[in-house]
Amino acid sequence: MSHKRIPKRKAAIAVGGVAALGAAALLLPQANASQDGGARGGASTARTLKADDAGDLAARLSKLLGDAFAGSYYDSANRQLVVNVTDVSGDNNVIVQAKKAGAEVREVDNSTAELRAAARTLRTKATIPGTAWAVDPRTNKILVTADSTVTGTRWDRLESTVDGLGSGMATIKKSAGTLKTFVSGGDAIFGGGARCSLGFNVTAGDGSPAFLTAGHCGVAAEQWSDAQNGAPIATVDQATFPGNGDFALVKYDDPNTQAPSDVNVGGGQSVQILQAAEATVGQQVFRMGSTTGLHDGQVLGLDATVNYPEGTVTGLIQTDVCAEPGDSGGSLFTQDGGAVGLTSGGSGDCTSGGETFFQPVTTALAATGATLGDAGAGGGQQAGDGQQAGGDQQAGGDQQAGDGQQVGGDQIGGGQEAGAGTGDGSDGSGAADDPSGADASNGQAPGTGHASGTGNAGRSGRSGLTDTH
Repeated sequence: MSHKRIPKRKAAIAVGGVAALGAAALLLPQANASQDGGARGGASTARTLKADDAGDLAARLSKLLGDAFAGSYYDSANRQLVVNVTDVSGDNNVIVQAKKAGAEVREVDNSTAELRAAARTLRTKATIPGTAWAVDPRTNKILVTADSTVTGTRWDRLESTVDGLGSGMATIKKSAGTLKTFVSGGDAIFGGGARCSLGFNVTAGDGSPAFLTAGHCGVAAEQWSDAQNGAPIATVDQATFPGNGDFALVKYDDPNTQAPSDVNVGGGQSVQILQAAEATVGQQVFRMGSTTGLHDGQVLGLDATVNYPEGTVTGLIQTDVCAEPGDSGGSLFTQDGGAVGLTSGGSGDCTSGGETFFQPVTTALAATGATLGDAGAGGGQQAGDGQQAGGDQQAGGDQQAGDGQQVGGDQIGGGQEAGAGTGDGSDGSGAADDPSGADASNGQAPGTGHASGTGNAGRSGRSGLTDTH
């Protein structure tokens, strides 16, 4: 994300190395390309669609088909929307309507109501730290994820609950990593000893310039700066975490702050953010964060529930895009300029892979009353004007993590993580190697990569799901 008042973290793409450059190669050359077309694949009557258009069609069909609608996903290989339908025996009109609208139709066993009921059972009986679940329309099941901390009686409880849902209703995936929030960094922001990422610039309901970031960042500190130990430039207006989301609205203290609506992706390039977009399973998405730079992947599930030690968060997007500590709050977007999500948490890293969960931008905007836009920012503050990626404020400057080492790796995971060193590990927050809260001033702060999780630290003393990397 680029904007006039946060110019320091501009070369994050370099951190991700080959992976980040690969994502950039996918993103930038196609930024203005259209995937629309009238081609028909084989004998199918399904239309070829852009992922964003497929999402719009899915929303319309959900209302049109009513109870028969059982989810949908985007087939990226064929560029088609696949719609699941159920209980259509004797009512061929349902299938006709869906096909006429341009979707590929597939009959499945589990209805939306049945899947939602199963998710409610999981929440009642298996709300265990280190677990998450989301509906996977490609398998027509609930995908349950359990991280490496779910063992012994907790694993038995989870497995028993899933079995009790009935055959063909849910599957369990064991993750080698540990679910956690990713506080630490588009652009890095600092507050209360925590480090996060700016997500998207917006206009608050009162017309003032603001930005969205993760809610667990918003509850970690009230005031935020664009530099480590720098003067505050923005103040939290609203924050939700845990509960019905993970998002915060932070208003710039200077009402004249220019905050353009784009995402800085490094190398002097930016992607203009044109609108908020709903996620679609199967859709290709890009994530930008100051720790690991630019990475891409696919949406795996919607309406995900994640059980953090500090509480359950609902309504998230599940993806296979990697992330690491410091990426919290960062932008999830499409190559067509759709703002999709804000980085919440996940497991794994950008070396071994993993799963990451995101707060939907549409929900955050509706809850805060904000709108996407630059609050009157001029176009001159876009990437490439000397304040963006490729400018002279490269990551590794004297106010960023690393002194020429970029912003990646685990140097930003040091004890500056919110709540570091305050947990005993029993609640999943873990203990930090360096409880002093040292920040990432040189990329090698004591406790690097071992701070307890993030989130609520400034207030409750614990915030992350588990130890950070």
